[in-house]
Amino acid sequence: MAARRGPYFCGIDAAMDVVSGKWKVLILWELADHGVRRFAQLRRGLPGVSEKMLVQQLRELEEDGLVHREVFAEVPPRVEYALTDEGRSLNEALAPLGAWGTERIRRIGAEKVYAS
Repeated sequence: MAARRGPYFCGIDAAMDVVSGKWKVLILWELADHGVRRFAQLRRGLPGVSEKMLVQQLRELEEDGLVHREVFAEVPPRVEYALTDEGRSLNEALAPLGAWGTERIRRIGAEKVYAS
């Protein structure tokens, strides 16, 4: 699915165009938390994402200039993903939304319980 390129009605419309999809914001958050990640590391950090969906979402984030993909000429091949400056600025803008969500989780008692 190609990203829209406007015209937009407002800033939220433009932002939602870039982050639409269940996994994009979570990919951005994962890269912000851990810096440069390889594909398998991203997949492990995002339980429930399929390989196909992760590939698709990473391609779209790369096309939108939010994620940089670097391929190293090695055997076996190595590919790393990192946030661009624009991706970092979007992640900073999402931080208050994440804080709101964390408070909501606490308020409604939806914390994940970890087995020890």
